[in-house]
Amino acid sequence: MQKAQVRFDRDFIIGETDRRLFGAFVEHLGRCVYGGIFEPRHPTADKNGFRRDVLDLVRELAPTIMRYPGGNFVSGYDWEDGVGPVEKRPRRMDLAWKSIETNEFGTNEFIDWCRLADIEPMLAVNLGTRGPDEARHYLEYCNHPSGTTLSDLRRSHGWEKPHDVKFWCLGNEMDGSWQMGAKTANEYGRVATEAAKMMKLTDPTIELAACGSSGRKMSTYGDWERVVLEHTFEHVEYISLHTYLNNYADDTPSFLASPDLMDSFIEEVVAIADSVAARRRSSKRIMLSFDEWNVWYRTRRGDENRIQTGWPVAPSILEEKYNMQDALAFGGACISLLNHADRVKAGCLAQLVNAIAPIMTETGGPAWRQTIFWPFADFSNLGRGRVLRTFVDVPTYSTRYYDPTRTEELYDKMEAVPYLKVSAVHSEADRTVTLFMLNRNLSDGIEVDLEATGFGTLSRQRAHELRHDDLSALNTKEKPDEIKPREFDAIEATNGWIKIKLSPASWTVVRFDTSK
Repeated sequence: MQKAQVRFDRDFIIGETDRRLFGAFVEHLGRCVYGGIFEPRHPTADKNGFRRDVLDLVRELAPTIMRYPGGNFVSGYDWEDGVGPVEKRPRRMDLAWKSIETNEFGTNEFIDWCRLADIEPMLAVNLGTRGPDEARHYLEYCNHPSGTTLSDLRRSHGWEKPHDVKFWCLGNEMDGSWQMGAKTANEYGRVATEAAKMMKLTDPTIELAACGSSGRKMSTYGDWERVVLEHTFEHVEYISLHTYLNNYADDTPSFLASPDLMDSFIEEVVAIADSVAARRRSSKRIMLSFDEWNVWYRTRRGDENRIQTGWPVAPSILEEKYNMQDALAFGGACISLLNHADRVKAGCLAQLVNAIAPIMTETGGPAWRQTIFWPFADFSNLGRGRVLRTFVDVPTYSTRYYDPTRTEELYDKMEAVPYLKVSAVHSEADRTVTLFMLNRNLSDGIEVDLEATGFGTLSRQRAHELRHDDLSALNTKEKPDEIKPREFDAIEATNGWIKIKLSPASWTVVRFDTSK
């Protein structure tokens, strides 16, 4: 068994987790909406057509903010299509996902669903095929109380009170060639600036996120962020980041190391944003919205997963089946987000149901949890508080991470990947410290010597681990609980030191009560 030392101090703080860090994403993509959160003919459907079995799982997952309606979908979306009497809403060709959009579910239904689930809504405006005028009209429809054409239109549709949506995204992945209305950094920067100005004149209480580049491997990456922020700096609070972890190379050690690239990604974007502030001699700090992230690769390569006959409604696309090793890599991503709580203030797991999602459903049938459900539920339910700076002494390994999603033969060489990845979160209100631990060693356990300063005596409150002897094991409709957390008791306290013996290839969460 390997040895590791983990130390942290009550006063050495990275930052406080923002409530919005624990968000997710609903896009009109495959069966995420239709057959996912919304299925009027399902046996559990309520009067609004919302699946109550899915709602129960969403509440257990505990996302705090929900991005909508896209994603690629938003760059061709006319928000007016999704409001008003359902029978009068148009059927449209959705070019993003080669589907027919019925518009049976739209903005008002989404807001009602969010309120029912106790989730803050996050809306994106179309800056692909549309522009600043449509963006401010959408905001007026949603947020203005009454007395204008669009606010009174909302009221005539049955929503008397304003939706009061506070977080808005200025488009989606606008440097992507796959995006409808793709733009250069200067083109997007100008449009986003004008949209932001007009939106904040309409409602000065909102916060805005500008689009970062679509990924760290984009040729536009870095310069895009700089140019866009040079345009938008005075008008936005956030810049977005998107990433998907993959195991194309079928190399598990490299796959489990890949969350460390999220750390680098975050730190690079912070540096770029702060350089724009520095040139202005400004004390303003742009925060990060990591509003699209997940593990995704099996249903991603090429168009073979989107081949459809005609233009179907809600086709079964991008329905990734997540196994045990996916859950481990996913947990590592959760730790990366926690450990940058000082600057990553919002985050959205993409997506919520069926399409690359923690929750799966059968149309007309049951819903169940995928393996990645569990680390996210830990992250959201137990990750609220002050993230502490951890000092980890553990053996390392070297690896290379393969990412062919945009250009073939792209590698990131990682020289010293710690076998143990850790985050520690202190809740003063609850008087608890929670440790999130990923053991990336596939064949050996890790004995962790824990030293925590400033908390008095630590006593175990709860502990569980997620692991399976078969890293390719997954949850299915037939075996929905094949992988789920098990109680963890390999914890010993001796003379003020705590020893935790982690299993090989495991995700472990331990919460301690503190005496002060």
